[in-house]
Amino acid sequence: MRSASDKIVNKDEIKKILPHRDPMLLIEEAELQDGVSVAKYTVRGDEFFLQGHFPANPVVPGVILCEMMAQSACLLVDVKDGENYTPFFTSMNNVKFKNKVVPGDCIVLKSEIQKQKGIFYFVKSAAYVNDVLCASGELSFALVENVKI
Repeated sequence: MRSASDKIVNKDEIKKILPHRDPMLLIEEAELQDGVSVAKYTVRGDEFFLQGHFPANPVVPGVILCEMMAQSACLLVDVKDGENYTPFFTSMNNVKFKNKVVPGDCIVLKSEIQKQKGIFYFVKSAAYVNDVLCASGELSFALVENVKI
């Protein structure tokens, strides 16, 4: 995992930064600038997480919005080429869900690392649709070196 800084990255470039892959790669593009990630994802309606949530009234689950916010934040971590690390959630605090997200919505995820302590990163993140706040929270994760087995 390595960061891209001060540029716009597409899904192929995101795959060079994040270890996530389909169907769990939930970021399509991002702009990374001055320590802030602004990522996007458009809800198509055929995603695995909508199949049962809820069939007659599909709504993106809150936990999926949290995962999207975390992926947006992890794009900001600076890992050198050749290093092999995985980000693991360690906490979610003050998470709030304000508005639902449905098929056809383009989610804009804004994340900023507030501080770092060793392998731990503390992040503020929010999800918007049409500039309306849908979810927000304080997230933390640890950047753990992969162990070769």
